Parts: sequence; C-alpha cells; structure tokens
Amino acid sequence: MALRVQKVVTSGTFNLDGGSWDVDNNVWLLGDDDQVLVIDAAHDANAIAAAVGDREVMAIVCTHGHDDHVNAAPDLSELVGAPVLLHPDDDVLWRLTHKTERPTDTLADGEVLHVAGTQIRVLHTPGHAPGAVCFHVPDLDVVFTGDTLFQGGPGATGRSYSDFPTIVDSIRDKLLTLPESTTVRTGHGDDTSIGAEAPHLAEWITRGH
Repeated sequence: MALRVQKVVTSGTFNLDGGSWDVDNNVWLLGDDDQVLVIDAAHDANAIAAAVGDREVMAIVCTHGHDDHVNAAPDLSELVGAPVLLHPDDDVLWRLTHKTERPTDTLADGEVLHVAGTQIRVLHTPGHAPGAVCFHVPDLDVVFTGDTLFQGGPGATGRSYSDFPTIVDSIRDKLLTLPESTTVRTGHGDDTSIGAEAPHLAEWITRGH
C-alpha cells in the first residue's frame, strides 16, 4: 500500500515546573505496510507497538523533550528494536524524565530521514522547547509540528526553557514558508493547515502567546 499517516491518541500527564496536567497526545505513524516512523512516543508503549504491528520501525523521532512526548520512548524502543532520535538542545528536558536511558542518536536542522521510500525533512523550530523540531513530508504535503504550531496559534511558552519571540521566529521562518496547502498534524488536538494559520501571525504577536 502507499505511504499513509495514522494517529494513535494516548493519555497521561504533562509535568514541568512542579505542575501536572492531564493531556491527550497525538502519536503519529508514518509509513506503509512494511516500514514506519513513529513520531512522539507518548504515555503508552504497548498501544503504540500494537498500532505498529509487524512493520519495521525505522526510528522513534521526538518533536521535543517534554515528558508527555518522550515518556514511552525507551520502552517502545525496546519493544520494537528501533533507535530514539532527539535534537540535542532538548537533552536537558529529556533528563528530567529519563535519568539513565539516553536517546540513541540526534536530530539536526535540515537532516533528511527516510521511510518507505519517502523523505522527511527535519526543521529545528525552537521556542516551545530549545530542541523542538518539526517534520516536513513534501510527498504528502504534510508537516508534523509537535507543540510548535496548533490550530489557533503557537505552542505554549510560559514555562521553563521556552521563549515566545523565539517560537514566533521559528513559525515565521520555518513553517509559514511551506505551501499553504500543507496539512499541519499537531501534537495535541485537531489538524490545521499552513494556509489557515498564516494570516494570523500578527494577531499572535500582538496578544503575546
């Protein structure tokens, strides 16, 4: 079968700066019948592994290091025998969740990953987190934005290791330059598109979040 995107929604908590919030996370599977890339191993390694099935997992890639996006990564890595990739600038966040386990390798801006004959381009988009990245798949006209861009605006920047001017720059320079038709698959909640969000940049800057 052709390349496709699957969504698995897992539930748990996001914990940072002494607070804890209940969250539902979008875990994205990108691949075909033989190979798959897992984007953000959140909360439930067994549920994600069940959705993967018997396909080869090329990698478990992390949009950023917040615990609700990486807490199941080591367990999933062991279950499916795949490397975990994280931008090194988010090592500080990873270590808040995992004291002994380490990511297998790093992600870098402009790096190209491959799954099922398709290229996935890594875009470093700091702001929500210093090592936040998005994954652009031109063949599918889709970008996976983690917590960098949502329907209605940027990801949150009110906690440690985040910065609003930085996320605005990332969105303006790395995401809003993509084709307007590009579907935005987010880390939480509903999809949107570059065309739907681009006209509102000035509004976000004015409101400050």
